[in-house]
Amino acid sequence: MSIFTHIGAALGSLGDEKYALSQRKTIPETEASRFLGVRTPDLRSLAKELRKREDTADFLSALPHGSFEENQLHAFIIADEKDFSKCLALTESFLPFIDNWATCDQFSPKVFAKHREELLPCIRRWIASHRTYTVRFGICMLMKHFLGEHFRREYADMAADIRSEEYYINMARAWYFSAALASNYAEILPYIEQKRLDIWTHNKTIQKAVESFRITAEQKQYLRTLRIKGE
Repeated sequence: MSIFTHIGAALGSLGDEKYALSQRKTIPETEASRFLGVRTPDLRSLAKELRKREDTADFLSALPHGSFEENQLHAFIIADEKDFSKCLALTESFLPFIDNWATCDQFSPKVFAKHREELLPCIRRWIASHRTYTVRFGICMLMKHFLGEHFRREYADMAADIRSEEYYINMARAWYFSAALASNYAEILPYIEQKRLDIWTHNKTIQKAVESFRITAEQKQYLRTLRIKGE
């Protein structure tokens, strides 16, 4: 049985129409007809199984895929690739075909954590892309691998200097800065105090930070005073 036949049969048996309906509401940027309603744990299990096949490369090279679930499988298969160079090449091939926030945010190659130095130039390039979800992916990788002890101000500058009208890009920027406030408060606070971000992202950052369990009550109280009124 080919990998395509196997995937089709597996997704068909795992699909749930009610769940597909809820996905269509939470991921509106993807065409409704592309959802089969397969839950993430089932997709991760199937991806693990597919990685053991000899014809996995056939699936990974068959872009674009027809369904949201196939894109999820693609992301989960790449995420477990242990060879950095191969993983990066597969990532570069896949990024142009990501068309929604869920696939973007759940796509997180594990091997990247061991190759931060090599990853950074790629993040710079992704953030400079004209593709919404390539930019968002770059921001997500910056957030995942370059906060805490790995933080440098130049990395925050990369996210602060982005200018976009795209909701999913600016939401990712707010997510990054709120997470950065939780992990590197003293270094990130000046970006808020000095109003380095556009107004929407500035206020959304404060909103998300105030909702965080990782930020103290005192810090939240001060952040509230920095909200730009009228927005």
